[in-house]
Amino acid sequence: MAIKPKYVKQLGTILLERYPQAFNTDFETNKESVAKLTNVESKSVRNRIAGYVTRKKAGGKPSA
Repeated sequence: MAIKPKYVKQLGTILLERYPQAFNTDFETNKESVAKLTNVESKSVRNRIAGYVTRKKAGGKPSA
């Protein structure tokens, strides 16, 4: 498993705090929500953020 960059964790945490109802445990839904709520143009960065949020919502293993 790769270590998530700081900006992915920071943005994911901010999004979860501000818009908790916009996210759930489905990656595809979270990907669309990240695209709507941010101005991230990079597909790979958007997917990383969506994956991080999905894992947090699912109660996955916490990352350091």
